[in-house]
Amino acid sequence: MIKKKVNVDLRAKNITFEIRNEKFKAIRFYHAKMTLDVISLDNEKEGIKNIPFAYIPKDIKKIIKPQ
Repeated sequence: MIKKKVNVDLRAKNITFEIRNEKFKAIRFYHAKMTLDVISLDNEKEGIKNIPFAYIPKDIKKIIKPQ
């Protein structure tokens, strides 16, 4: 059987990280697209952004584990 890849909800883990002096909170990880939905903690008016998995810091990648 083919294993169906699902989206991982990361809200309960409270994962926060910083990219270019802007703090983000991880919301959801999409296995199929290898992207991460995040919300900016500095500017909450921007809403939810979609960031490629390659752009996030290595220590956060270890927590998410996209296998």
